[in-house]
Amino acid sequence: MRLRYRCVRQLSAAGVLAAVVWAPAPSFAQNVLEAIRSEGSIGVGVANERPYGYVDDSGQLTGEAPEIARHVLQEIAPGVEMQPQVMPFGQLIDAVREEEIDVVAAGMFITPQRCAQVAFSEPTYVVGEAFAVKAGNPLGIVDYHSISNDRRAKVGLISGTVEYNYALVTGIPADRALLYRSFDRAIRALKEGEVDAVGLTALTAKGIVKDEPGLEATRQFFPVIDGEEVKGYGAFAFRKDDTALLAAFNRVLEDFIGTDAHWQLVERFGFGPDMAPDKTAEELCTGT
Repeated sequence: MRLRYRCVRQLSAAGVLAAVVWAPAPSFAQNVLEAIRSEGSIGVGVANERPYGYVDDSGQLTGEAPEIARHVLQEIAPGVEMQPQVMPFGQLIDAVREEEIDVVAAGMFITPQRCAQVAFSEPTYVVGEAFAVKAGNPLGIVDYHSISNDRRAKVGLISGTVEYNYALVTGIPADRALLYRSFDRAIRALKEGEVDAVGLTALTAKGIVKDEPGLEATRQFFPVIDGEEVKGYGAFAFRKDDTALLAAFNRVLEDFIGTDAHWQLVERFGFGPDMAPDKTAEELCTGT
């Protein structure tokens, strides 16, 4: 299904018209949930960010979001296979909107800006922020304000993440807020001295430094923006018109998130009951 969409976009204008007449896209004939059930597969986008969504050394799609998705999908489309597509975090929203994937399972935070582009499931967790820094944290970095106030400090940020917004609103100038396409490249920049910290979620920072001698993670914090504490709520992202798939997904999540079975499934990734979400997707999309 997704390959046919990509071929249509590469045709000339005349070719597109012909394709519409002679080979209507599957979405006109059936909704995506029906297509997933009939085809037996679903395209899942991840950014290889541990512990949220990644392909491990054995080639297995795993992480907090994919494991929850696997549970949900077996309820709404038994036997369906998840087909992973790994891409830079900043490309995930475009990929789901352009039908290259069907769902983003990367622990993506719900924000009003993203809600304007995609539809989010109910959140599955809440988490704070942290930095990966060199051992000993030489500049004493504890939050984005501490970077903004120290003219020596440079922070590495991954393109498309909320951390860029945190840096922007706390007044870190562009020449001290360096953007990278991938988590690996940002960590390499930290080790090579290009930046003094990399802005990440607390779980990502903790997971990354475990395998990086000479690095450590700062303590979790919640950014204060315009006098208010900001928390990150992770969820799954879908196309706005895939309402049947989203509704079915949410029905299973409602009965699953917060149960003992849920926490047992994700505890190996560092998630626990203290991370239970306390807001709905609607509240987060409207900023309430």
